[in-house]
Amino acid sequence: MIERVIYTPEADDDIGESYDWYESREPGLGEDFLRCVEACVLGIQRHPELYPVAVDEFRRALIRRFPFEIFYEVAGDHLTVYSVFHCSKDPQKWRKRLGHE
Repeated sequence: MIERVIYTPEADDDIGESYDWYESREPGLGEDFLRCVEACVLGIQRHPELYPVAVDEFRRALIRRFPFEIFYEVAGDHLTVYSVFHCSKDPQKWRKRLGHE
């Protein structure tokens, strides 16, 4: 199991903005979103190779219950989360973030 998880500032922003949006729609829904993100990251930590490759060495995992994908990379003993991306957004945004325009 991978113990160390690093979130890029952009991924932190993705999570914070989404939390705020869901919480403004229904109190407690933002907390549900955070729990689902955490559960997905834990699954990645346990089985990082289980999820499909999106591009090059970057993989993606779908978050249960919410229309989001987590884009990540495993390097050595750590996992880096680059994006927590809403599936309805333009995919060029996550491609740019991963350096693949």
